[in-house]
Amino acid sequence: MTTPLIHPGWAPPAANMLSGYSLEMTAKDIDSLRAAAPAIRPGASVSIAFLPNETLAARVAAAKAIRELGFEPMPHFAARRFRSPAEFEDYLAAAVAEAGVRRCFVIAGDPANPQGPFENSMALIETGAFERYGIAGLGVGGHPEGHPRMTKEQSFAVLQAKCAEIVRRGMAPLVVTQFAFDADRVLAWLKALRARRLDVPVRIGIPGPAGVSTLLRFAARCGVGASKTVLAKYGISVGKLFGPAGPDKLVEALDRGLGPEHGPVRLHFYPFGGLEKTVEWINRFDRAHPSRISEREN
Repeated sequence: MTTPLIHPGWAPPAANMLSGYSLEMTAKDIDSLRAAAPAIRPGASVSIAFLPNETLAARVAAAKAIRELGFEPMPHFAARRFRSPAEFEDYLAAAVAEAGVRRCFVIAGDPANPQGPFENSMALIETGAFERYGIAGLGVGGHPEGHPRMTKEQSFAVLQAKCAEIVRRGMAPLVVTQFAFDADRVLAWLKALRARRLDVPVRIGIPGPAGVSTLLRFAARCGVGASKTVLAKYGISVGKLFGPAGPDKLVEALDRGLGPEHGPVRLHFYPFGGLEKTVEWINRFDRAHPSRISEREN
């Protein structure tokens, strides 16, 4: 399936692999975002995670701060955490009215049992609320490491169905993946995605620089593979688990491996070590690799 719509702000070709990156934050990270803002690329998309200990009002405040700083807010909507349709629509309406939100990201959410009427992200999409409130782009999750509750084929089938439904409703789909440590698995997943004629833009999840123990804790929580071999590829030695680690090797391997067969791809950073450290790493890596020019749509 090829989407007839170009995702807002997706302007190919990018001159550099990092030129179109996006970031993720939580509602409590507003001060960190303000501190990092001068070093963040203008107009960058910034996602707002849907954590259970943060209020809807705090998430709207974060979206407003992102917009006021000149970036594009992309709030998450976790289906199983909404207690009612009214709570879902109230959050969406406030995000649009107060922060000019035009892009959203839908996920099922962590709870094993829904806290309200929505079982999964498709249930939110099918309400029709997103297009009713003028949302132009809708993101859904991808899982290069595999989905914890679905087979590979089931995962691709669900992803294809969601993207088709988003297009049918007049919005532009975008896939944002879980973070990964293994470039080979990411590249293989992208090829498998494109083989199924899913040609939508994809943002590959990249773990921002952080302490090794922090990275492994998030990996365990998210079901990301972290074997001895994979960690070595990433640049982590099992004999040195207490120092910092950055995604240099992962990004370099992706840059070497990505080609036209992988379709439109950009990077999405999860700042596990903090927004400021992540943005500092991005800019330092970019300066160190000025000739990383790509003719592909990325």
